[in-house]
Amino acid sequence: MLSIAGMVALNIRALDGDVKERLRIRAARNGRSMEAEARAILAAAVSEPTQSESLFTALLDRFARLGGADLDLPPRGTPARP
Repeated sequence: MLSIAGMVALNIRALDGDVKERLRIRAARNGRSMEAEARAILAAAVSEPTQSESLFTALLDRFARLGGADLDLPPRGTPARP
């Protein structure tokens, strides 16, 4: 049984050596231990996006790191489908 308030241990077996090395480098870059970096990655991966986050803003953020992209978006003529 899993307690919501309790801490959980997680073992990851058969982790590729290259992935482990990239995790080590990313952790060092962020000033964290590998364990803390893995926790941060997992927390971000399963967190619910806020209302301000969307696919569009995620794409803009990604392209901004590459020098940006200017997009001329025409006004929508029909309502968005649910």
